[in-house]
Amino acid sequence: MLRVRCLRGGSRGAEAAHLIGAMLGRAVTGWVQRAFQSTSSAAAAQPRHAVEDEHATEPVPQECPVSSYNEWDPLEEVIVGRAENAHVPPFTVEVKANTYEKYWPFYQKYGGQSFPSDHLKNAVAEIEEMCNILHHEGVTVRRPEPINWSLEYKTPDFSSTGMYAAMPRDILLVVGNEIIEAPMAWRARFFEYRAYRPLIKEYFRKGAKWTTAPKPTMANELYDQDYPIRTVEDRHKLAAQGKFVTTEHEPCFDAADFIRAGKDIFVQRSQVTNYMGIEWMRRHLAPDYKIHIISFKDPNPMHIDATFNIIGPGLVLSNPDRPCRQIDMFKKAGWTVVKPPTPLIPDDHPLWMSSKWLSMNVLMLDEKRVMVDANETTIQKMFENLGIKTIKVNIRHANSLGGGFHCWTTDVRRRGTLQSYFD
Repeated sequence: MLRVRCLRGGSRGAEAAHLIGAMLGRAVTGWVQRAFQSTSSAAAAQPRHAVEDEHATEPVPQECPVSSYNEWDPLEEVIVGRAENAHVPPFTVEVKANTYEKYWPFYQKYGGQSFPSDHLKNAVAEIEEMCNILHHEGVTVRRPEPINWSLEYKTPDFSSTGMYAAMPRDILLVVGNEIIEAPMAWRARFFEYRAYRPLIKEYFRKGAKWTTAPKPTMANELYDQDYPIRTVEDRHKLAAQGKFVTTEHEPCFDAADFIRAGKDIFVQRSQVTNYMGIEWMRRHLAPDYKIHIISFKDPNPMHIDATFNIIGPGLVLSNPDRPCRQIDMFKKAGWTVVKPPTPLIPDDHPLWMSSKWLSMNVLMLDEKRVMVDANETTIQKMFENLGIKTIKVNIRHANSLGGGFHCWTTDVRRRGTLQSYFD
């Protein structure tokens, strides 16, 4: 044991104190070095993953796993949604404004409950087969986490049950190596991001950028509580006047209202995407990307990809029932505008959350391959005439939940570079 005696008096005391201090310092330093070496040796003997788990992030690799600039470059990795546990959203004003009157009794009866079990079972099977076919085509498929959407949650502004994680295109937008989490506009989708967080964190650790847009409170002020809709004519009139169920109280948007073509990204003001949300995106992505607002003769605008779907460089499907008011600017830029044929889906097939035009909601695997509904023979013929091979998959029951192939997916990585296609 090292004993230190207190010394007093003059310079001799100071010198003695200095000598003892130096001896004490060397003793402590030696002990620290030995302790550190012992700790280091023990750490080195531990399994590698046990040490890595202590770090918030992993070393950023040379190549980011997230990279996508448009809708048609060769697809390498994709997120496909889940129909499991899908629940009907409560019949709130924003849901009412986005659905057709003939389905309102369905929402009033089943809001907050599971979608019909037999229908849901068929949808799950269809999406599993879709994933198998994507694998066969050389695409890596990732899935969100299963979540219990029946749980009721409450914020200071509202209460709701959840909905699903079926449509990743609605909530995630990939721009280059950045994943943008959309804030959404339906209260039933407020916590939908939770199903995707494990995937997003994985991509972030491997080098991707991760941005979460400002989350709206979804207070009553975000919605026009007296939004006067009853007929299609009402909807046309309101849309023409620029009136929507969402107000400009705070930014909101769904990612599916944006569609990418390299440095140019096109967006519509819709029932779920307001101008504040568009402006947030414009400022966030500037100056590398330019946001163009376009509009359509659409009585119920919600998500752009069953109205205006860009399928190649300078090639776009434009819904003939919802003509684009700015179509001339695409034609002047040298784009080819293709009008898809009328969908073949039967009138009696339930489409609780969408229209028949999901037939044009296709997923490009590359410029020469497209995933298309196996029942839609007329649009298959259209693609074949364009020199594009059709990969046919049946997702009729999955359509009923509100989306086609484009909606059911978010492309994580496409092999390509940032270019300009709109001069």
